[in-house]
Amino acid sequence: MSFILFSPITKMSGDAPLRTSSFVMADYVVFALMLGVSAAVGVYYACVDKSPGTSGEFLTGGRRLTALPVSLSLTASFMSAITVLSNPAEVYRYGAILGFYTLSYLVTMLVTSELFLPVFYKLAITSTYEYLELRFNRATRLLGTMLFIVQTILYTGIVIYAPALALNQVTGMNLWGAVISTGVVCTFYCTVGGLKAVVWTDVIQLGVMMAGFLSVIVRSVVLQGGVMPIISDSQRGGRLNVWDFDTNPLRRHTFWTVTVGGSFVWISIYGINQAQVQRYISCKSLAHARLSLYINLFGLWSILLCSVFAGMCLYSVYKHCDPWSSGQVSASDQLMPYLVMDIFRAYPGLPGLFVAAAYSGSLSTVSSSINALAAVTVEDLIRPYIRLSEKQLSWISKGMSLLYGFLCIAMAGLASLMGGILQAAISIFGIIGGPLLGLFTLGILCPWANSKGALSGLVSGLVVSLWVGIGAQIYPPPPEMTRPLPLSTTGCSFNSSNSFNWTSLVFPTLPVSTITTASFGDDDISVLSPWYSLSYLYFSPLGTLISICIGLLVSVFTGGCKTEVESRLMLMKTDTAVYYLLKVLKDKVMKRRGKLDLTKDREKKSGNTNAAFCAVELDLTKTS
Repeated sequence: MSFILFSPITKMSGDAPLRTSSFVMADYVVFALMLGVSAAVGVYYACVDKSPGTSGEFLTGGRRLTALPVSLSLTASFMSAITVLSNPAEVYRYGAILGFYTLSYLVTMLVTSELFLPVFYKLAITSTYEYLELRFNRATRLLGTMLFIVQTILYTGIVIYAPALALNQVTGMNLWGAVISTGVVCTFYCTVGGLKAVVWTDVIQLGVMMAGFLSVIVRSVVLQGGVMPIISDSQRGGRLNVWDFDTNPLRRHTFWTVTVGGSFVWISIYGINQAQVQRYISCKSLAHARLSLYINLFGLWSILLCSVFAGMCLYSVYKHCDPWSSGQVSASDQLMPYLVMDIFRAYPGLPGLFVAAAYSGSLSTVSSSINALAAVTVEDLIRPYIRLSEKQLSWISKGMSLLYGFLCIAMAGLASLMGGILQAAISIFGIIGGPLLGLFTLGILCPWANSKGALSGLVSGLVVSLWVGIGAQIYPPPPEMTRPLPLSTTGCSFNSSNSFNWTSLVFPTLPVSTITTASFGDDDISVLSPWYSLSYLYFSPLGTLISICIGLLVSVFTGGCKTEVESRLMLMKTDTAVYYLLKVLKDKVMKRRGKLDLTKDREKKSGNTNAAFCAVELDLTKTS
């Protein structure tokens, strides 16, 4: 049977969003300047850096990077165009509860710093998945590598498509022309400059992203008469719905789904994802690596809060005339570009700055992904099987960067078929990243886990995650679980044959207008629907926990308790910063107790023994 789902995400063929204005020369200059600087950094490190041409230099920067640039690169890597475009749209539609990601970021940095970083850093490995062969076997390493490659290419396709969508909305530029230009610029400076070019372009692009957000926020605050009117509008519109502590796992966003589910998602990114691990193990010391994670935390908080407040500004400006329901834009991810062109029409150059911000987010993420893909391909799929010199491996690394750049451009076509890009991106990380996180956790924390248990756990977690994730796409959760907030078009004054003039609830994450479910009966749907309505943020915890549980059970029943593991492959208490912190505190407490010990003080004040005194003389027994 078929279910017809009405949503203004996908408009009828021939309909196009109405543009408020278009780019002028100043906008193109700002935009081109950002592209030129990014490309120039790659050229600089290709021409000026005279380090030996080895694959290690190309992929890890010679392990000589310091905390500050690495921390900024870590922040920029996954703060992509999805953050610039979709986070404000998410707040506009579902409220500011995304702000609780601040807690999940904190948990992520603590767990990564204390659990994963010490093990990976002391092994001095280039590919994260090399650990899996050292701990389990080669089959586990190859499966983990292939899953990472699939996950990263899918995600990269989304982040290439997102800014192209923004450019198409605000300038009328050909959509696929923008997609190709994004991929080509990324591929160029990744291929010629290596990790150093990626890190320093990330630093520049992070600054552009912040400038873009701040320009929108400042202009909106001026238009709305201050910060308090924006907060007041958001309060009346239900956008400050942050105190939602419902424990129902089927609810899309609550305090628990964002903090608990979000923590698992981000730990799978910072703890084991090659793109992030490759950065902090490139630091010149473990202390610099830890410091980079904590400096990065403040960057994450800053961008998150800016994106949440930008979403509140978006609602305040359009609280009486929603551009989406009225047909002015065809997808929720186009709301921010629409706002920019609306409020900056009298300020040439500023629309170009915002689009450059979205484009910068995409460039930073895609370049990180391409560099990581090249690293795992060389280290996991080529080096173990083919004997080549370091110079040859360096050239192969550059060739892999070029190949993956063009492959990611091709995969951007898949992103055009997905719904809301924020949910699609996090779902990908949950479905594949969750089981991988469980696999690494098994290896690092459980000495009795063996290769049979590891493979069984990974496959089991992946099967369940895919089942739930694909089911959620086929049978989207009902509105009572997603709870989109109402929008209004009562204040709209335009008149267009292409406009929708309605105020009912809409569902921004539905990718298609008609879904066929002929293979399931009504009874089947009623039984499976709770699983398919699971919050997309719980895909990662589900895959992680299943991988760990199944892995432990299989390991125990296949002789895992007799397994002997090298200490360098496990997390030891001496590897953690907490151990040294507690040791310092204990030493201080013991020292203070020693000063207050009256017995010791009395003994010290009793004087020294007289050297001329002989204890034997007082022994009456011996004297007699």
